[in-house]
Amino acid sequence: MPLPSTQTIIEDLEFFDDWEERYKYIIDLGEDMSKMDPSLQTPQRLVKGCQSNVWIDVEHASDGKLSFSVDSDAIIVRGLLALVMAAYDNKTAEQIVAFNINDYFTQLDLEQHISPTRGNGLRAIVTKIQSIAAAVNNA
Repeated sequence: MPLPSTQTIIEDLEFFDDWEERYKYIIDLGEDMSKMDPSLQTPQRLVKGCQSNVWIDVEHASDGKLSFSVDSDAIIVRGLLALVMAAYDNKTAEQIVAFNINDYFTQLDLEQHISPTRGNGLRAIVTKIQSIAAAVNNA
């Protein structure tokens, strides 16, 4: 099932009254995401800086878009990955580099509601994806 747009996610999260409901929504997004093929869960695809195991793989489509396959061994992190994928998956490298992820996270009111280690991991995931996109732009 395709992920909702970033704007839809922002609006959906604003609908909930408390963070327990928002966490459930984020976890549900992660559960709805396609599972990564276990053969892709290699040390080369592991994101450094995350408390949980997080793997990222990318495919370059002929239309210039980058298609990501992501996974984690933690359900909340799969949800956080879904939030990131809503912003970055099936976008061109230029769109990824241009997207204001900090503004998106601010609108989600996310970072003050996750632990500092999860926040660091989230930043590591974003940095990894942005560096992939930057490398494609510079190729």
